[in-house]
Amino acid sequence: MAEKLSGVKGMNDILPTNSYQWLWLEGKLNAWLAQYGYNNMRTPILESTQLFTRSIGEVTDIVEKEMYSFVDSLNGDKLTLRPEGTAGVIRAVVEHSLLYNATQKLWYIGPMFRHERPQKGRYRQFHQLGVEALGFAGPDIDCEIILMLSHLWQILGLDGVELHINCLGNKEERLAHRQALINYFEQHQEILDEEAKRRLYTNPLRILDTKNQAMQELVTSAPRLIDYLGEDSLSHYNGWKTGLDALNINYIENPRLVRGLDYYNLSVFEWVSSDLGSQSTVCGGGRYDPLLAELGGKDNYAIGFAIGLERLLLSLEAQGKLPQKPVNDIYIVSDGDGTTALGFKLAAQLRSHGFSVIQNFGGGSFKAQFKRADNSGSALTLVIGENEVKQQQVVVKSMALKTQEVIELGNVIDKVKQLINR
Repeated sequence: MAEKLSGVKGMNDILPTNSYQWLWLEGKLNAWLAQYGYNNMRTPILESTQLFTRSIGEVTDIVEKEMYSFVDSLNGDKLTLRPEGTAGVIRAVVEHSLLYNATQKLWYIGPMFRHERPQKGRYRQFHQLGVEALGFAGPDIDCEIILMLSHLWQILGLDGVELHINCLGNKEERLAHRQALINYFEQHQEILDEEAKRRLYTNPLRILDTKNQAMQELVTSAPRLIDYLGEDSLSHYNGWKTGLDALNINYIENPRLVRGLDYYNLSVFEWVSSDLGSQSTVCGGGRYDPLLAELGGKDNYAIGFAIGLERLLLSLEAQGKLPQKPVNDIYIVSDGDGTTALGFKLAAQLRSHGFSVIQNFGGGSFKAQFKRADNSGSALTLVIGENEVKQQQVVVKSMALKTQEVIELGNVIDKVKQLINR
């Protein structure tokens, strides 16, 4: 016997026992996005490594430690499995001139890849829904982004998600704040852990996001970016907050919220769930206006977000908001001459009326077939034997009512509709 192979660590199979939940969620998401005028877009999962080093930032954790990158053995190209979706979307928007005299409201869904330590809510292959609104100056679009997410939580029945917001200003303001952070942390190097010391001169803003409890007091007292914001940035931020207040959307101002990607500016936000432990962020995003020019396009406006689908499903599961697995309508059991042909004919008629039908294949005794019917979870079992073929009849068994009736073939559809309430 050949050796059994296993999947790659942190890259999980989604089996039929759970995949129906994914299909249900994806259907909800698709309908929700259509209500706000967003159009679907699909980009490759494999992109040039340079795309991510230029957009995400060379001194971010993603680029330094988490990307799956390799050199194409056929032509020497440096390639990377996408660790996030925005960079690929903006690359495609610029390449295909989608913002020429236009705005765009786009969404995508699919797998992302990061080499992290697998744990609940954090995997090496994970799935995101991403939304990008391009060409809108805001802050009104910033408000709609938050409003539509608040609406989504209502659609899904998700409780206990908390909105955190912050403003990252512009590049010059962040540079002034960055220098202030360096000066501050240099005076307290004895408190910094090794990770913070490594980031001190490359990306000190990320020190604010530390989970090290021994550094929390130090971080809390660090210079705040908001104190370095100019008039335009503050005007945008205050306009965003005014809009959220008018919409009666609750939020928490979190000056330590920086996000993990270098391309953000102005508005940033996260929706945090109490059901996920340390991996508490269900959705995160913000403005990234500079990215369009960074990737070869013209200066323009951009805002977006991504939802981690695994984390969203975990939150819904913890709150008992996921649907039960759909019940198959009908299982057809047949044995004897002519029964398979009649089974095919009847199955086609039932499917034309919208019923889901499983036919027994591979033979077996009636007892074995009835066991398969029970295991299938079907609401009804239709039984066809040689006598039923001769009499043009079908035995209809209700698994829930534990009843069975002999029904004329021409009346089977009406009987099934009656039993399944259609």
